[in-house]
Amino acid sequence: MIETEVCIIGAGPGGATAALQLNKLGIPCVVVDKAVFPRDKVCGDGLSGKVIMHLQRIDPEMAQRFRDTVEKEDSWGVRFVSPGRLHIDVPYKPNYSKESDKPAGFVCKRIVFDNFLVQELKRADNNVRLFEGVSIDKYELTDEGYIVSDSKGDFKVKSKLLLVANGAHSSFTKEVAGIRMEPKYYAAGIRAYYKGVTGTQQDSFIELHFLKSLLPGYLWIFPLPNGEANVGMDMLSDDVRTKKST
Repeated sequence: MIETEVCIIGAGPGGATAALQLNKLGIPCVVVDKAVFPRDKVCGDGLSGKVIMHLQRIDPEMAQRFRDTVEKEDSWGVRFVSPGRLHIDVPYKPNYSKESDKPAGFVCKRIVFDNFLVQELKRADNNVRLFEGVSIDKYELTDEGYIVSDSKGDFKVKSKLLLVANGAHSSFTKEVAGIRMEPKYYAAGIRAYYKGVTGTQQDSFIELHFLKSLLPGYLWIFPLPNGEANVGMDMLSDDVRTKKST
């Protein structure tokens, strides 16, 4: 039985940054993830200015390492495209200068960004213990906190506080929190990477295309380094069923 102040389930951006903040405060924690990093995640890969702001608050040196070492595309704004194909470009900063301003946003593959954060966990003090390749399937609430374990009970963690950051499909979300998917308010998305992409906005604005067939969903094009682009779409799960979209 591993005992700790805080146990975090999930080492994605939410769980990892929570652990990094706890480490800054000197609070011991255990982080458990069913995956072994690096691992991919379906996502648009867009990182807003809030990302670098929060990294800076946790550790300015970590934020600088992200700027210096992570493969990413600097992005300076958003292009919104209407169903009638009219568009408006909205920069993150009015009258920005690529020569003198730091980019406020980025496009970075999740397999790269998430692994960067996990490597930062491994750089952390002894306050953070990371366990990869372990699936937490059982949750027991006690007077002293939570005891969590894998399906066989070979791996157990006892903690005063439990942070669940392993996504909407986690067993905790369904079985403990009692949260169920509501198709009327749930969007399904797909994503693919394309190579040799040209003709995107000159300052790598991310593009959101509001096509009539997808509303209130949309299609996105997010430029990546080396002529790649993340292209995806999402639409309401109810529409996927009724329109039999494939």
